[in-house]
Amino acid sequence: MSVRERRLGAFCAAPITLFLALGFLAPLLVVAAFSVMPSRVFDLAHVPDFSAFVEFVQQGYWKSLAWSIGMAAIATLILFVVCWPLAWAMVHVFGRFTQIITALVVVTLIVSENIRLFGWSLTLMKGGMIEGMWRSWTGAGFDGLLYNVPVIVFGLVYVYLPFMLFPLVQGIAMVPADAPHAAADLGATRRQVLLEIELPLASPGILVGSLLSFVLAAGAVAESKLLGGQAVIVISDDVETAFTYGQNWPLGSALAIVLIVLVGSLALFALARLDLDTVMGRAER
Repeated sequence: MSVRERRLGAFCAAPITLFLALGFLAPLLVVAAFSVMPSRVFDLAHVPDFSAFVEFVQQGYWKSLAWSIGMAAIATLILFVVCWPLAWAMVHVFGRFTQIITALVVVTLIVSENIRLFGWSLTLMKGGMIEGMWRSWTGAGFDGLLYNVPVIVFGLVYVYLPFMLFPLVQGIAMVPADAPHAAADLGATRRQVLLEIELPLASPGILVGSLLSFVLAAGAVAESKLLGGQAVIVISDDVETAFTYGQNWPLGSALAIVLIVLVGSLALFALARLDLDTVMGRAER
């Protein structure tokens, strides 16, 4: 790459760099500054203090973080298992109907996440649609399906399905059509084709979909509040409580920084193994 091309690239990247610096990096630095203050102190000029991070350990907030990361990982795994067959069919089977499926999935993003989760809450609650139908058929009711960990994971899978599906479609579309057929002609079983041909070649889409789904699910709060009640307290809920009801900005900032560092480290670890040129469809010159 010539010096002229480097300068042109830097010039073109300047607006987005400035936008990210002001809209992302600056607020993050402010949160980091608040995280090293004594409890309930709001002065950025105060002497740094790490008591909020000590409170994170002593008060058991790490359990909320563990729940968030664990449920996000389980939801991401379920999303991959559910979306892979659908994405494969959208690329190889459905043909023009793929556009209809894409439109139907995109339509769900138009409606607010909270409204959709409220709909599921009314459906799954005691006296809701499912329990009411069961009562009318059998004459016996039950306590409803809300307020437990499985229903929270279901909410995460339901809300973030598009963020796994579309990258998988892109990844599977990158697999050369003749590669699986060539492997089958050489005696490879369907399982070998999947594990040694399709999954490795579609790995950029898998990584992008998994990364998007995991990061979003790890920071989600609406699913645990609307579907889980008090069954599980996630780290995002603790952050919100510290900033609002508790008026303890250093604690809320410390909890946010811990979540950002952990999820960010996992994201950078995944991105280091991602070939962006392949994802963007750019051939090597």
